[in-house]
Amino acid sequence: MNAEDLRALQAPLKDKYRNDADSAVVTLTARGELDEAKIVCKVETGRALVEAGLHPATGGDGGEACSGNMLLEALVACAGVTLKAVATALGITLRGGTVAAEGDLDFRGTLGVARDAPVGFRAVRLRFDLQTDASEEQVASLVKLTERYCVIYQTLRNPPPLSLDIDVHE
Repeated sequence: MNAEDLRALQAPLKDKYRNDADSAVVTLTARGELDEAKIVCKVETGRALVEAGLHPATGGDGGEACSGNMLLEALVACAGVTLKAVATALGITLRGGTVAAEGDLDFRGTLGVARDAPVGFRAVRLRFDLQTDASEEQVASLVKLTERYCVIYQTLRNPPPLSLDIDVHE
């Protein structure tokens, strides 16, 4: 896909959203089912069913996906797609590359071993390794716009209000 194809694809959507802001608000959903016997949540991804379980650092055997890794994978996917879209829109040729994310967790917090240890990532690092002839200025613009338009990056950087509800059935 080139910049012209991308603009043609997105132009009607942009016009619609400019004229009707409410139509731009889409609620995304995720759903999982708790396993009766194991400490597992079966998550529907739209492409496959993923069983998420305990990380080995919390007693898991590594046989199931780790939700922390899934968060980093979502960041990599979103940042990679956003970077490609921005590069396409700017006419920057990428011959290839990789996207990687890593995050530091102190499992003392998750296991309740130390009250002062945070539950969750202390730091997350995102890295691109690109094969391109783009100038430093173009790469700087690519990074700036990727940061600005990557949904997962912005959600982690500026967390939205979060709520938790529960319904109990017998």
